[in-house]
Amino acid sequence: QVQLVESGGGLVQAGDSLRLSCAASGRTGSNYAMGWFRQAPGKEREFVTAISWNGGRTYVAASVKGRFTISRDNAKNTVYLQMNNLKPEDTAIYYCAARRLNYDLGTGLYDYWGQGTQVTVSS
Repeated sequence: QVQLVESGGGLVQAGDSLRLSCAASGRTGSNYAMGWFRQAPGKEREFVTAISWNGGRTYVAASVKGRFTISRDNAKNTVYLQMNNLKPEDTAIYYCAARRLNYDLGTGLYDYWGQGTQVTVSS
């Protein structure tokens, strides 16, 4: 089992930045691809970005490309989501997830999920 805990969410204004963190514990190691997803009120969960086991490959949704960056520190079992130039439409609960397989990272087929952290962007 792997436990994931997100942190760093909050209320910000449009144009601000936030950095989310996702700390992994349990049967951790570098052998999990990691992803960030989000779900806005009344909408389905959507893929935001993902990173491969060793950080060599990243995938980013078109809606956040150029503004959001994913990174990981395997020594700390932590993955980060740097969000810049936030917009009101970025308001959502953000979830991190771990996937044992190191491909198809844009799907929602992840093995473990965190509880989420709320990000609210005011205009």
